[in-house]
Amino acid sequence: MKIAVIGQSLFGQEVYKELRKEGHIIVGVFTIPDKDGKADPLATEAEKDGVAVFKFPRWRLKGQAVAEVVAQYKATGAELNVLPFCSQFIPMEVIDHPRHGSIIYHPSLLPRHRGASAINWTLIHGDKKGGFTVFWADDGLDTGPILLQRECDVEPDDTVNTIYKRFLFPEGVKGTVDAVRLIAEGKAPRITQPEEGATYECIQKKDNSKIDWNQSAEALHNWIRGNDKVPGAWAEVEGQKVTFYGSTLVDSSTAANGQPLEIPGACKPGLVTKSGLVLFGNDAKTLLVKNLMFEGGKMISAAQYFRTGGSATVELTEEEKAFAEQMRAVWASILTNVAQIEDATDFFKSGAGSMDVVRLVEEVKLRASSCQLQNEDVYMNTTFMDFIQMCVRKLRGEDEEAELVVDYVEKNINHMTIKMPHQLFINGEFVDAEGGKTYKTINPTDGTAICDVSLAQISDVDKAVAAAKEAFEEGEWGRMNPRDRGRLIYKLADLMEEHQEELATIESIDSGAVYTLALKTHVGMSIQTFRYFAGWCDKIQGSTIPINQARPNRNLTFTKKEPIGVCAIVIPWNYPLMMLAWKTAACLAAGNTVVLKPAQVTPLTAVKFAELAARAGLPKGVINILPGSGALVGQRLSDHPDVRKLGFTGSTEIGKHIMKSCAVSNVKKVSLELGGKSPLIIFSDCDMDKAVRMGMSSVFFNKGENCIAAGRLFVEENIHDQFLKRVVEEIKKMKIGDPLDRSTDHGPQNHKAHMDKLVEYCQTGVKEGATLVCGGKQVARPGFFFEPTVFTDVQDHMFIAIEESFGPVMILSKFKSNDVDEVLRRANATEYGLASGVFTRDISKALYVSEKLNAGTVFVNTYNKTDVGAPFGGFKQSGFGKDLGQEALNEYLKTKAVTIEY
Repeated sequence: MKIAVIGQSLFGQEVYKELRKEGHIIVGVFTIPDKDGKADPLATEAEKDGVAVFKFPRWRLKGQAVAEVVAQYKATGAELNVLPFCSQFIPMEVIDHPRHGSIIYHPSLLPRHRGASAINWTLIHGDKKGGFTVFWADDGLDTGPILLQRECDVEPDDTVNTIYKRFLFPEGVKGTVDAVRLIAEGKAPRITQPEEGATYECIQKKDNSKIDWNQSAEALHNWIRGNDKVPGAWAEVEGQKVTFYGSTLVDSSTAANGQPLEIPGACKPGLVTKSGLVLFGNDAKTLLVKNLMFEGGKMISAAQYFRTGGSATVELTEEEKAFAEQMRAVWASILTNVAQIEDATDFFKSGAGSMDVVRLVEEVKLRASSCQLQNEDVYMNTTFMDFIQMCVRKLRGEDEEAELVVDYVEKNINHMTIKMPHQLFINGEFVDAEGGKTYKTINPTDGTAICDVSLAQISDVDKAVAAAKEAFEEGEWGRMNPRDRGRLIYKLADLMEEHQEELATIESIDSGAVYTLALKTHVGMSIQTFRYFAGWCDKIQGSTIPINQARPNRNLTFTKKEPIGVCAIVIPWNYPLMMLAWKTAACLAAGNTVVLKPAQVTPLTAVKFAELAARAGLPKGVINILPGSGALVGQRLSDHPDVRKLGFTGSTEIGKHIMKSCAVSNVKKVSLELGGKSPLIIFSDCDMDKAVRMGMSSVFFNKGENCIAAGRLFVEENIHDQFLKRVVEEIKKMKIGDPLDRSTDHGPQNHKAHMDKLVEYCQTGVKEGATLVCGGKQVARPGFFFEPTVFTDVQDHMFIAIEESFGPVMILSKFKSNDVDEVLRRANATEYGLASGVFTRDISKALYVSEKLNAGTVFVNTYNKTDVGAPFGGFKQSGFGKDLGQEALNEYLKTKAVTIEY
């Protein structure tokens, strides 16, 4: 079909390109004259293709069509006029001339919101549905018969820009081309517009977009977002016209702390807070505005309104001066109408538009990849000098982010001063829990309180999830290059290493871990884990897949690995920092955001980690830490509709409950590392010295508070007594005491309730007839110390043979010599399958046993040998999913298949 495209803008350009791809002949493009020496994008594209381009300043004069213009149009021989976006008045002599008439794209669901500001009014009226119409042009204003309509949901915080970019632009291009296809096929309907529900609103301009403050918060929010970015809702503030951008509805707690700002006509003063400017409706509800623009075009973060004087001018190095000159050349290439780029040249007053902003941001990335600009940075630094100063500060890492405020609890301990945050960490800030609720975290060495810790409530969970969702969907993290993401995670690992002694000390006093073990394993492996997964960030990839071709066409199918979104992580108390690292590192490497609940009894290294993550430069909202109860915080995370993945380490009982909640709420992806009763088989042909040493470690490592601890040792009968004697001798050498003492082998159990359960566990073993060789009771000293314990003569039916102690309790059972299959049967006769082990010098026997043991990890002639590169996870009721290694990434990724026909 021969088509005349009448219109302008990038939208018109895209429609033009798609029509040509469909095989239509564009006989002419009619667009607006050049502005400041720059052609409209539609004109530029058509001229490149050699299509005739007409740039009439007007089609009518004094109400009459300009004859010469109409004649030039008719000479093209168009069979259809397509008006994708047109700001000129086109005479009916042109509209009705083609054989098929004229069709127009309109960004509303007609007959609602007729007029040139349809998108604005869709938002101003708070419509829940938006969309566009392609209609047949007539002599009315947007009143012609409907050819095609498509609708979308209007999101609560949509602006003109977001709904346009998300739906009205991409789907509008497709819809306009589909409409032409229907015309070409003779299938295009003409549906008369109903008058019922028809509205017509005026064009939104600066002079009629002033804010009327006598409205509800929702109405104010709709007015501001409905004018964002053009023309911009404004009000008089302190004698000057200020325009408001980036509005969201928030709860009243956002306004808890802020500096009052008087706004004439408002029902009460606004509050300038760390998050932005909080405004109040006449219903006492609140909204938050993120950015403000002054009359001169200068835009600032609303949170910085009261900052005076600004930052001192940065003196540039020679390298930075060279960068500045490169950018001066870029500005000159964009602002072709400006003879010379001076320091005071204003980007927008010189004619730049929104597409020029996008280009400028990309040009900066090409020349300085570490300078990650957002479009807002350009709007807030409009002169060349301000722009360069802003870029240089970013390159130096001196962004004007508000300084992290931490209310430390400080203690002089372990030959150092440790500084411990103790509040919730939400959206990049340490904050109190709702209602100021707190609880005491206890030092298990002496039973005294370390400090008060904020106790998260359900509303805190909702705030954290909202922050994580915004960071993923709208923030820098979601747009960041994988390699840059890896760079930040490496930086976090480096900071953890700088603070490793402090972290290990906090871990010791909060969990009872022996300091040397905390330094090497709790903290050391955590650092290794973050470094390992930082290296994976830019190596996550899909694959191409051969499929049957749709002859005569061909197909290409490929997969993409994409982050899931907001992930919840719930961790246990035995390795507080390491369990955080095992899950969080993989989660972040995959590109997700995190809301993490540490164990209520061991929160301190998690909130210290949050501080280090913020100082490493991870964007706000990416990591959120919520100390609190499992029944409240853990349950809400399981139920929350915006959480798409939950990773849990803990008991099987709680794991089952979480799995059910995740299924019922929104079928979350789940990974569970649950209970264990790991068997260790020791054959008579073992290296006895190594078997004793490793057998001790398999049970007493980290005070037995170890998910893969050997819950039951099967010792071949002809070496049983010798093995037992050697173990008891070694236990007698163990030093029980202060975990900060470098010579201590065995520290306190994590908390009193756990120690009490261990006492009860051992009492049960004695009652059932097992032989208590040593231990079995609390140590007579302050704190929660429990003696290393050994039971022998343990029969398969006994409670202690079946259930996990999660403490320093060795359970010994004999097995008959050379009866490999029988001991394997007994070892596998458990509902758990987390880990297992075998000691033998016979490699054939070792391989056979490792094949038959039904557990996620099998150790041969070693134990507790985990590594960041090896996957870790269990079978059966020990859960599913993996931590560590490449497989852990799959727990935090989703696979998308894309098939293209060509």
